[in-house]
Amino acid sequence: MSRLPGRPREFDTDAAIDSALLVFRERGYHATSVKELSEATGLTTGSLYKAFGSKNGLFLAAFDRYTRTRSAALRQRTEAARSGRDKIAAVLRFYAESSHGPEGIRGCLVVASATELAVFDEATARYIKAAMQRTEQLLFELVQEGQQDGSLSRALPAEQTARNLFALLQGYRVIGKQGLSEDEINSAVSAALSLLG
Repeated sequence: MSRLPGRPREFDTDAAIDSALLVFRERGYHATSVKELSEATGLTTGSLYKAFGSKNGLFLAAFDRYTRTRSAALRQRTEAARSGRDKIAAVLRFYAESSHGPEGIRGCLVVASATELAVFDEATARYIKAAMQRTEQLLFELVQEGQQDGSLSRALPAEQTARNLFALLQGYRVIGKQGLSEDEINSAVSAALSLLG
């Protein structure tokens, strides 16, 4: 006798992840209760655990969605720019757009997770660290590209410049939680670009 297939899930997994993502971004991991996740997604606690295994499982699914979506959007911006310097400017502006108004107040899941979950568990910490390293590596490659195409000085130390730019980007997201205006964050971008010469 053949076994009947399991009942299909009666909810949209992607929609549940997106709803949970908003809660994690606004409240952080530890301050978010399973009850709040249940209310945000419209799912019972049992359904959440069945689909994602745990609160941490749902968090990792949300974290993955967040980083993949932002990476794809950032890639579109950099591909549209011509020189290495222009690509770095596109990255700075991309982060600036997320660092003012309601989006800025909502915050960055990567930055919040890096500060909140650094000692949470080794697997989660590695996941977060890998996401941050990808962004810093992108900046390093763009600095090198700018030096090769002549839009940036070869005298700039590429690795340190990339790390400083990365720190600025993360700083944008932190101060964005204070409710910066668009003009305030754009002036910060202009100042950062002036540091590149």
